[in-house]
Amino acid sequence: MKLISERPYSDPEAAARKLIELAMGIEAVQDGRIHIEKINAPFLSKLKASGPEFGAGIKHAINQGWLELHESGTYVRLLTPGSLLGG
Repeated sequence: MKLISERPYSDPEAAARKLIELAMGIEAVQDGRIHIEKINAPFLSKLKASGPEFGAGIKHAINQGWLELHESGTYVRLLTPGSLLGG
């Protein structure tokens, strides 16, 4: 009997892809900036993901070259929109 259900975003790549999907649905402000809370809030509250899953997803997206995180941590930029979710 399985007592704990699988967490869909425990895999950093799955979390990163979902974060990119969320970011692509948000209208960027000045210079393509997307405020981090615009992707953090739905990821944590609506999708019921955890903080560590969010962090791992952001790190994976940065390492893949999909996102750029500003040094302040307050916003991200999509680096290669459109071609990210295909593979």
